[in-house]
Amino acid sequence: MYFKQFFNEQLAQMSYIIGCQKTGEAIIIDPLRDLTPYIEAAEKEGLSIQYVTETHIHADFASGIREAVDYLGAKAYVSGHGGADWSYQAIEAIRVTEGDVIQIGNIKLQVVHTPGHTPESISFILYDNGMTEPMGMFTGDFIFVGDVGRPDLLEEAAGVKDSTQIGAKQMFESIQNTSELPDHMQIWPGHGAGSACGKALGAVPMTTLGYERKTNWAFQISDENSFIKALTSEQPEPPLYFAQMKVINRDGDVLYKDDTVYPLLKGKQVIDLRPKEIFAEQQSEGINIPFNKQFLSFIGWYVDYEKDMHLIGDYQTVQNAKEALKLIGFNNVAGYTTPRKIKGNAYEQISPRAFKSMKRSEINILDVRTNKEWEEGHFEEAKHVHFGKLNIEKIPFEKDKTIYVHCQSGVRSAIAMSVLKLQGFKKIINIKGGYSQIKE
Repeated sequence: MYFKQFFNEQLAQMSYIIGCQKTGEAIIIDPLRDLTPYIEAAEKEGLSIQYVTETHIHADFASGIREAVDYLGAKAYVSGHGGADWSYQAIEAIRVTEGDVIQIGNIKLQVVHTPGHTPESISFILYDNGMTEPMGMFTGDFIFVGDVGRPDLLEEAAGVKDSTQIGAKQMFESIQNTSELPDHMQIWPGHGAGSACGKALGAVPMTTLGYERKTNWAFQISDENSFIKALTSEQPEPPLYFAQMKVINRDGDVLYKDDTVYPLLKGKQVIDLRPKEIFAEQQSEGINIPFNKQFLSFIGWYVDYEKDMHLIGDYQTVQNAKEALKLIGFNNVAGYTTPRKIKGNAYEQISPRAFKSMKRSEINILDVRTNKEWEEGHFEEAKHVHFGKLNIEKIPFEKDKTIYVHCQSGVRSAIAMSVLKLQGFKKIINIKGGYSQIKE
């Protein structure tokens, strides 16, 4: 048997390819839209990708299952447990349910319905070469290393009322249903540390069921009500693009295409990819989302799927950003501008030490951190607006007033400075180092 895990750092997402080396058949599990890595891996081992499947309708990235069907001619298997609202549309696929088997040569994947994260969620138990003992399980967003999938995304991101409590109850039941499975089973999750699909994911790429039974907090709570309370508390806010992902992955989207972005003045929404330190000294007429490993988690709060996008950055950075945006289903990067053409002014900043010397009751302070950070401690005189919601919530200050902006460490406040500038705020001052340095 051939087995390979693929890890996407920006999404903290894991996809897999397994193949029967005797028959030359292979299947992709939870693929991204760019199929190149899977094709290269399969061809290197003399395998042909004949099948594709996924564990659920994803909320955090654009699935490549339709690309595998259209471009590779792969036979698709999708969950048949979604009901009327969460069943796959616009895809030729076999619907599988609890107990069904997907055969890949001498390899068998047994379908297990594991709702909780989503109602249609399934996992796959792997049996190799006719063995009766299972080797492991592809759990998607069911079991992670040290955590389990959050149950609130349908309600928080897709607006399905009362689904959080239902999902939490289902997650409790799904965990109980693993009790007959052996400890030695390997667990191959869909995400690692950095994903917003849970609240305490570990960075280790795999685990075993026995280890999770001993160390994973979700396996330690035997009371259902206590479990539901623990699972539904302190989940991070889901980026706004999650709602769009659920629809794209359920209903289908324009297929992924390998297209180059050219230096053209096109696009109604402008994103500046330069580092925040450079943007601070030379502002542009765009939102500053530096292209780094946090790019997708930040830009997901601002991307408008109805408008073409214009990027600011060098050629290779722009191409890389364009490809990254496809991971969340955005295909409309229309052009870019090179950094040398940007001639803007610097924005004003203040050191933590200088800010401490000010009388806070006499100034306007805007805290752009998350709700959890705000609740853990904030300046009494500050007003709070989550940095990702500055374009959709009312800013509690007049545009002609001087405003001091801060986050926790200075990263998100730099983004906020660019957003507020575009809204017409003229007297905004960034507090370097953020709340953590001010409180030192």
